[in-house]
Amino acid sequence: IVVFSEGEREQMRKFTNKSYLLDKRSRHHVYLGLIDILLAYCYEIRVNEGEKNVESSWNIRKLSATLCWLESFSSIHDVLVSFGRRVLCYPLYRHFELVTRACSDTVMILQLGKAAVLKCLLDIHKIFMESDPAYILNDLFITDYCIWIQKVKSKKLAALCESLQKTTLSKSHVGLELEELEAAAVLVQEEEKALKAAGTVSKQQLLCSESETSDSEESSSTSSSETEGSDSDEQESSTSEDGEINSFQGVLQQERTAPLIDCNGLRQGTNTPAMEVGDGKSKVSLQSTAPPGKLVEELEMQMHSAMRLSEQPEGLATAGCLSQEQEENPAAEPDRFSEDAAGKGNFLEVSPKPNPLLFLCSTNEDED
Repeated sequence: IVVFSEGEREQMRKFTNKSYLLDKRSRHHVYLGLIDILLAYCYEIRVNEGEKNVESSWNIRKLSATLCWLESFSSIHDVLVSFGRRVLCYPLYRHFELVTRACSDTVMILQLGKAAVLKCLLDIHKIFMESDPAYILNDLFITDYCIWIQKVKSKKLAALCESLQKTTLSKSHVGLELEELEAAAVLVQEEEKALKAAGTVSKQQLLCSESETSDSEESSSTSSSETEGSDSDEQESSTSEDGEINSFQGVLQQERTAPLIDCNGLRQGTNTPAMEVGDGKSKVSLQSTAPPGKLVEELEMQMHSAMRLSEQPEGLATAGCLSQEQEENPAAEPDRFSEDAAGKGNFLEVSPKPNPLLFLCSTNEDED
């Protein structure tokens, strides 16, 4: 049972009592216009769930071709096609399912009778009164519909409801190529899914390759560090071996360049090698037999040895023989030196005979 509120009753009292003389054709257009207006109203209620907003009047007058364009239809199918096209083009929420739901809601309102239709028309009248440009539509359509519907027979509305139920609307009737667009959208979704799957696979492969490269880099770094360590060990061993070889060569060079006594009894060098024995290893060290400041004494000793050799010619031969033996056997000299070093640690000893020059120098000093 439909019950009118006090505001709706006050709203109906303001309407004047009129009677409309309509022929059969005009009556048919009026019924189809009523379906068009109710469809727009049902869409508004379905989308906003019965709550009014600033867009409510715009939705109703924009989705109804009767209110927006003063259209007059010739069949219920034309009404449904027009409403479906407008729903899929103009409002914020565009979906074909909203078209079918609005059609089912309109059928339910027509089944409830002319009281339910009058209540919906009064609600539309109130919405248009609150909107500045839409109140003109009340004067053109809604007020006349509210007065006219009260005198309509219920059988006419029942027949209208049955014809609306029998009429079907499909996506192909709208003429917007919805089926083709949906098929294309399905293909795009499948492609996106395939690309997403390929992207995930490629990401996994990339992660695997990165992990493999990191492992290979770590192994290469470890191998390089090992090779560097072996190279450093080899370099250290080579340097140690080179140092030993160089020291050994220095020893041989020192042994070869050891001072020898020539045939005249004079020494060819001022340094003589001495062998130092310690921990089973022999080291050659050069020590000067003539320390600084004693050049005069060395010169006196050389002169003394020269005079002794000139007095004893047989000593010359022995000195020459010794020098020749030293030249032929240079390795024998370090042994003798090693023996001396092992024994007393001194160099070649000079003859203990006094030097006559020393006496001369001393007598001269005493006289002075």
